[in-house]
Amino acid sequence: MPTDSGSSENAPGDFVSTTGVAGRYAAALFDLASEESQADAVEGELKAIQAAINSSDDLRAFLKSPVYDRDDQLAAVTAIADKAGYSPLTSNFLKLVASNRRLFALDAVIAAYLAHAAAARGEVSAQAVSAAPMNDEQVKSLRMEIESMVGKAVNLETKVDPDLLGGLIVKVGSKMIDSSLRTKLNKLKTVMKEA
Repeated sequence: MPTDSGSSENAPGDFVSTTGVAGRYAAALFDLASEESQADAVEGELKAIQAAINSSDDLRAFLKSPVYDRDDQLAAVTAIADKAGYSPLTSNFLKLVASNRRLFALDAVIAAYLAHAAAARGEVSAQAVSAAPMNDEQVKSLRMEIESMVGKAVNLETKVDPDLLGGLIVKVGSKMIDSSLRTKLNKLKTVMKEA
């Protein structure tokens, strides 16, 4: 298993992931897609891939598993790209990630690409994770709150994590705003262990 991780740090103030495995792959893809005037098309395809990952436990497990070899990963990604009819740029990129055994970082690569695309439009990417689905009014209210905080238009992605014990986790770039009950309980548990 590769020792480098898919996590990345954002440069202060720009909210765009620029380092780490995910940042490097996303930056390269975004630059190439921009040169070929396909940045929006690739963004749409990556959002579709992310939706598929979010909705399939099997796909998520496959991407993270070190058990499958390079050939298995490449064959699977090629089949997915062909069936979905992705552009040659997106298909070739997915094949490159699989060939380099970096599918474990695909989630982070997609997030970093979306951050680059949002920044190019003058937006900020944000992600909100809640224990239960938020309604449209809650999402709109949260987006407005984040926009007032960062002073820019916000491209907000929402996810549901039933394991979250309550509250909300919001990530704007690399900045985490966490009101999760689980995090508060874990902090309390740590403090109690130290006492």
